[in-house]
This record gives sequence, structure tokens and C-alpha cells, in this order.
Amino acid sequence: MTDLAEFKKQMLPALNELLRLKINHDVSAPTLQAAMRYSVMAGGKRIRPLLMLAVVQTFHADRLPQSLQAAAAIELAHTYSLIHDDLPAMDNDDLRRGQPTNHKKFGEAMAILAGDGLQALAFQWLSNSQFSAGITVELVQQLSSAVGPSNMVAGQVADMEGEKKQLDLTALKALHRQKTGALLKASILMGATVSEVNTQRQQALTNYADHLGLAFQIRDDLLDVTSTAAELGKPVHQDQAANKNTYPALLGLAGTKKALATELVAAKQALTPLVASSDVSLLMAFLTELAV
Repeated sequence: MTDLAEFKKQMLPALNELLRLKINHDVSAPTLQAAMRYSVMAGGKRIRPLLMLAVVQTFHADRLPQSLQAAAAIELAHTYSLIHDDLPAMDNDDLRRGQPTNHKKFGEAMAILAGDGLQALAFQWLSNSQFSAGITVELVQQLSSAVGPSNMVAGQVADMEGEKKQLDLTALKALHRQKTGALLKASILMGATVSEVNTQRQQALTNYADHLGLAFQIRDDLLDVTSTAAELGKPVHQDQAANKNTYPALLGLAGTKKALATELVAAKQALTPLVASSDVSLLMAFLTELAV
């Protein structure tokens, strides 16, 4: 059995050091390097790369060392999306992870370029990973699909356009599967690709990822309503101010907590077919962290 806290203790220092060293090595323009490094090293929880690494730990632990660069690429892609989401033309946020957002620190133009640079660098790192050509191509396809116009970008569009109307629950779930869930799901399935799991395990992990992705966003919606800016490290009550479609706005607090619990139970059940042959305690532990 692998404890999640111990797993983080092992993985996070190595992941953070790799991110810092490679950005310093691969980005030569000083201001651009500083802007990219600023957001990447701002203290994120690294949930997405940790999910990928947790899958590798579960099914093919000997491939953990060579998986770090692919996991780091996921974090670059995630950070690019945060920088762009915070821009005045998008969510217009001033605070991220307890610090000024990138455009507040470096200016809007440099923030756009830092996001552009991180997105491109993610695929540079992924294409240079230490895997076979077949695995590498699949990893690139999985990440590019997750952050592209069919998923994360489409989700951001739906989120912006949804400010003008009230979405029903089906449409809200679809939005969140694209905007938030797609990259979380890709992180899990990239771990499955590295581990070369069989069809049964792939399907179980897909189901787990679908429910975990929704649970993650539901919890984020809850925290925007119930937490303080000091606790979250970013402004709160922003969704309501921007007329965004959220679970609390649609279902109320009690209904939202029930929806979260439902998704967490479904995610746990999705792992049930794997219990007989694998120790999935690490993947289960991510669900415990999302419970409220």
C-alpha cells in the first residue's frame, strides 16, 4: 500500500526541481523565462502530474523515473491555461495561488507570451520523453486533445458564452468535462499509456477519470462559495459576480454537496474491477482528498 502523503513527499521535490531546471535551460530570453517560471513555480498542488505518476506507480512503478518529464509537461500545459484564464479578456483575476497573477506581475503582453511559451514547451518536453515512439505519439495525442479546441478550449468558450444564459445540469456537466475534466482525465490516461495497461484496466481508469474530473470541478465551485481568499489563494465569489454557471447556483449548497458525494462514490466504484489484481489505494486516496 502506498500512502498519498508519502507519495507526494517522494515525487514533488523531484518534479519541482525538474520544472525549474528545464525552464531555466530551455528558455533563454530572460524576461520570458522569468514570467514562465513565475507561474509554474508559484506553489501549485501538481494534482494533474501526480495523477499520472500515481497511475504509473500503481501499474508499472519501474517507469516512474522516466515518467517525470511527461508529468512535468502536463503541469506546463495546465499553467499555460491558468495564465490565459486570468487575463483581463477572460476571467480578469488579480490573484492566483496567493500571488499577483502573471499579467499583474509582468504585463498583459508578456503574460500571453508566457502562456504561449509554456504550451509549446509542454509538447517539446513530451516529444523528447524517454519512451518508445508509439507511446510518445500517444502521449502527445492525449495531451493535445485534452487542451485543444475539442476539450479545454471549447470548455472555456462554453463557460464564457454561458454567462449570458442559464445552463441545465446536462449542459453544465458537459462544460466541466471539457474545461476541467479533460486534462485531469488525460493525466490519468497518460499514466495508463506509459504503463501499457490492458483494455479492462484502461476502461476502469477512464470511468474513474470521468467521475473524478466532475468531482474536482464541483468541489472547486463549492470552495468559491464557502472559502476565503486567504484559504484559496485566489479571489472568491468570482463565479457569482461574473454570472457563471456553477453547481451551487444551479443546485444550491446542499444539492452541490450531494452531487459531489455521488461523483466520488461513482469514481470509487469505477476502480472496483481493479482491486483483485492491483493495489489501487493511491488512486482511492485522491478521492478522499476531494471529499467535504
